[in-house]
Amino acid sequence: MFDKLFEAQQKAEESKKRLDAITVIGTAEGGKITVTATANKEIQLVTIDDQFYQQADREELEELLVVALNKAMEQADNIAQSEQAAMAKDMLGGLGNLGDLFK
Repeated sequence: MFDKLFEAQQKAEESKKRLDAITVIGTAEGGKITVTATANKEIQLVTIDDQFYQQADREELEELLVVALNKAMEQADNIAQSEQAAMAKDMLGGLGNLGDLFK
């Protein structure tokens, strides 16, 4: 029993490391605003095109930044869900036909 718990903990740590190594990017306004994050939803970088920054007003900039952030987080969610599904399938694979319940 403890072996299974230890194995599950190790797999969770491995999964976190894989998600930390995956980069997702959200953009807005044709790439003039770019948000780079990990699949673990850690924002790493925000870039704003200099010309766009000089011409945009504050409200427009804030709205587009939210769009880019949400796109990056959506990508991170999708990747994390896929990773979790793969991990669950792998763990349930050792349970015989019970693993088929989640297909």
